[in-house]
Amino acid sequence: MRFFKRLLLPSALFLLVLSLLLVSCVGGRGEYRRLQGGVWNTTYNISYASATDLTDSVLAVMKQVELSLSPFNDSSLISRINRGEPCEVDSLVRRIFLASQEVNRASFGRFDPTVAPLINLWGFGYRNSGVEPTQAMIDSVMVSVGIGDCQIDSLGRLQRKTPMTEFNFSAITKGYGCDLVGEMFRRNGCNDFMVEIGGEIAMRGRNPRGEDWHIMVDAPVENDTAVVHSRMAVMVVTDCGVATSGNYRNFKQTSSGRIWHTISTLDGRPAHTDLLAATVIAPTAMLADAYATACMALPSDSARLMLERVPDVEALFVTVNPSDSAFTITTTPGFPEIKR
Repeated sequence: MRFFKRLLLPSALFLLVLSLLLVSCVGGRGEYRRLQGGVWNTTYNISYASATDLTDSVLAVMKQVELSLSPFNDSSLISRINRGEPCEVDSLVRRIFLASQEVNRASFGRFDPTVAPLINLWGFGYRNSGVEPTQAMIDSVMVSVGIGDCQIDSLGRLQRKTPMTEFNFSAITKGYGCDLVGEMFRRNGCNDFMVEIGGEIAMRGRNPRGEDWHIMVDAPVENDTAVVHSRMAVMVVTDCGVATSGNYRNFKQTSSGRIWHTISTLDGRPAHTDLLAATVIAPTAMLADAYATACMALPSDSARLMLERVPDVEALFVTVNPSDSAFTITTTPGFPEIKR
């Protein structure tokens, strides 16, 4: 896989860009520019080489994604679809829906954006019931879960499994947004860029030093109130998407113990597996984002089996030894060699 170069591992997981370097000019590609800000309740960091300031175009793409896919925006297309309004899907919804069905099939049904009502039920979504759900509440929602039972009809409308089915593509949207910004750059003749939104990354070409992009992978430091960056690995890659998902940040305490935000489609409850985090490299950030999420809903051996069947998708897994809480790092066969 040509986008793999090498992995330097000094000590391992959410993604943070290491190569947002100083603005410079390289070879005629134009000035390297840097953008930082907030979007979709997270942050973004972008570096790109262009003779033209493309800030307005970047923000326009992000706005387009919000108006199409944000379940937190009541006027977005996906919110209107969730309310049952007769809406024709746009190119964004169509693309992300079909990609979600693809990952759903590959992940034995574990990746499923129609778990949205369950995510809300457990207090991790765009609505919070404020109470721990009962089994009856879970059962009433489970009948509407199943993206495989949804389809886009001949009129271009997204047909839901039941009138109560809702879509929340948040587990794939940040990666997709990175890809869309990257596509905009390429339409404007920019082929050297790195787009990071909320830890998901799309990159192409070279960084300001003329090298492949250096991406840091965070160690899985537990904290549910702040993002703590502690370097575990540095990857040197390009022309790919990278994403990390983990159960060490978004969690909360309940009467039955700690629960995490990844919901299992098997029983409608927070998934409990041996995986602490997974970093996925794929041809697009959208697929990396989706498969990283799917990994966290599976035991590590099943996650490995899933990815071994998917072309050009590789992963680094982090599990914890219960006896001494030490990290164990394993990879799929095509992942680059790890240097500690």
